[in-house]
Amino acid sequence: MNTYLSKNEQDTINFAENFAMNLKVGDIVLLSGELGSGKTKFVQGVLKHFGLESEISSPTFTIVNEYNTEKVNIYHFDVYRLADSDEFYAMGGDEYFSDGICLIEWGEIIEDILPKPYTKITFSKNNEHFDYRELKIEKIEK
Repeated sequence: MNTYLSKNEQDTINFAENFAMNLKVGDIVLLSGELGSGKTKFVQGVLKHFGLESEISSPTFTIVNEYNTEKVNIYHFDVYRLADSDEFYAMGGDEYFSDGICLIEWGEIIEDILPKPYTKITFSKNNEHFDYRELKIEKIEK
C-alpha cells in the first residue's frame, strides 16, 4: 500500500492527473471516503489528464457519467444512492468494466462484485489541517 498526503484540492488534482498516466481500458479505481474528502477532485484530475477537465460533473443522480476521448472511454460512477451490488447489476453497471476506465465513488458499496485486479483509494480528512487529505492507494489482486 502507498500513501500520499495532499495539502489542498489542486494537489489532489495534480496527483490524480499523474496517476492517470498509467490507466488503460479495463482499469477500475474504487474511491472511498467520507463526503468532502476529495473523491470528485481526484476524478477531476484524471479527466484533466485526458483533456476533459471542463466536463466534470458529479453523477449523483444519474449514477454514471460517460466521457469519451479518442483513446479511451471513462466512466465516472457515484453509487452512493445504491443499496447494494444487486442494484448495480440491475442497471447493467457491470457491463462498463471492460469497455473503458471506471472511476467509482463510494465504491465500497459494490466492492463485492468488482473484478480483480482493481485499485482502491481511500481518502481521509486530516483533523489538524482542514485542507489536508491522506490518500491510501492499494492494488486489490485477489
